[in-house]
Amino acid sequence: MSTLIVLNRNPYDGTDVTWNALRLAEKLREDGEDVRLFLMNDSVDLARDMTKPPEGYFDLVEMTKDLIAKGVPVKVCGTCQVRCGIHKGKPYYEGAQKSTIPELSEWVRSSDKVLSF
Repeated sequence: MSTLIVLNRNPYDGTDVTWNALRLAEKLREDGEDVRLFLMNDSVDLARDMTKPPEGYFDLVEMTKDLIAKGVPVKVCGTCQVRCGIHKGKPYYEGAQKSTIPELSEWVRSSDKVLSF
């Protein structure tokens, strides 16, 4: 079974939405699920090293990098790189794959489940 998780929100928007999505991705992976992440809109800041957590908060960039290190593919909207996030126009770190809507479409069509956060 494969699960695609699409993230859209600013990683540090004052809620735990992104943190919970990353926790779920890790648990699904641990349970043997084929997990893929696609970052869009302001969530693209998860793929930028300059994104730092507020004091006392979880490091969501490190959580994302940990998923990549464990084999979870993370694709990041190329258009959103220029248009979205606090760090608009800044590059993505190595391991986060710059991607496109056609690639997201392929992932949606080939996934058993699609979750959006």
